[in-house]
Amino acid sequence: MSSLPPTPRRNFLKASLVAGFPAVLSAMQSAKTLKVGLVGCGGRGSGAAAQALKADDYAELTAVADIDRDHAEQCLERLKKVNVAGERVKVEPSHIFLGLDAYQKVIDSGVDVVLLATPPGFRPYHLRACLEAGKHVFCEKPVATDAYGIRHALESAKIAREKNLSVMAGFCWRRSKHIKATFEQMKDGAIGNIAAYYATYYTSPVKPMPPASERPAGMSDVEWQIRNWYNFSYLCGDGLVEQAVHSADKIAWAMGDKPPISCVAVGGRQIPAEGGNIYDHFEVNYLYPNNVRAFLGCRQIEGCYNENSDYILGSKGTCTIGRGPSPRIAGETNWTYTGERNDMYQAEHDELFAAIRRNQPIMDIEWMTTSTLLAMMGRMAAYTGQQITWDMALNSQERLFPEHLEWSGSFTPSPMPLPGKTRFI
Repeated sequence: MSSLPPTPRRNFLKASLVAGFPAVLSAMQSAKTLKVGLVGCGGRGSGAAAQALKADDYAELTAVADIDRDHAEQCLERLKKVNVAGERVKVEPSHIFLGLDAYQKVIDSGVDVVLLATPPGFRPYHLRACLEAGKHVFCEKPVATDAYGIRHALESAKIAREKNLSVMAGFCWRRSKHIKATFEQMKDGAIGNIAAYYATYYTSPVKPMPPASERPAGMSDVEWQIRNWYNFSYLCGDGLVEQAVHSADKIAWAMGDKPPISCVAVGGRQIPAEGGNIYDHFEVNYLYPNNVRAFLGCRQIEGCYNENSDYILGSKGTCTIGRGPSPRIAGETNWTYTGERNDMYQAEHDELFAAIRRNQPIMDIEWMTTSTLLAMMGRMAAYTGQQITWDMALNSQERLFPEHLEWSGSFTPSPMPLPGKTRFI
């Protein structure tokens, strides 16, 4: 792969005036097309594909994978209508791959970059396969749904480094200009030493579990569960790990991506659902060194108060994010973000493709696993009713995602957790 950044098509005229047309033509010829494969053609996958094609003038989407042909074809139709990306959607019918092994077919199709946007239970195994095959990866959050998957992902980081590959994490707030500027202020001491961090993620359900009566006759357990993946912890990790993990990520970021000592948590299922095994609310209390505390509350119930905010208390002031139009700091230093905003989702792909072109890999796996495990240990504490240390969480032998999963097969997920009765494994 050429390390020479391409001269974008839209800049050819400008470049020709500066360097002369022969130089521009030479740059064009040396620029290598980056073939992109998409695994998971839902809304997030479609968005990631559009952003990837927009990020690089020589990126082409050449293969997609999904469990459903309609999903894949609808995704491609949406992408073809995007002005910037449409002309570079070059997926032949033979490169629309279906089934649980479709990810491998995308990898084997000759792509350079793979976008992973399936339910996160599959994520650590798809990530490993991509890296072993020498592919750069955009990896949506979270990186796993159980500690086994976390350890698997950490091992994959070694492979990526050995092969000089980029892995971009889908923790989008890390690429947001106004949030990055706010965290830089805190890092530079604007609020002093952090004493406490309170994050909220109160919202509605992503995809409520349908009643069993809607399950088509003859549909297997596995297919029914994957089509309703958000309601099963082995596939989604629960709402804390799949959604509120964004808030856990900001906590981890503020703490320098250093792990906490331990946590306790409460949670449960307030609104009954027919099927599924996830909670609809959590409250987690993390203990960090020097008696620093972090609190994360999340709820996914319709008709309730919604909020996605961060309140950080320091020795010299406070920082508030999400309550008002811009982040602000009050105390010895008074500051409000007044700079420009960016599309943080687009920024992820802009940075990824620039890193690939420059042969300067981005490696997000380690801190991505820290953020994911931070949310996961909160789930463990709430499910079991026990105090969970970081080492306990990292070394847990619980394996939610099965070693073998067949599309037409049967699978019984773990029952709804009962604190005090559900054991930590």
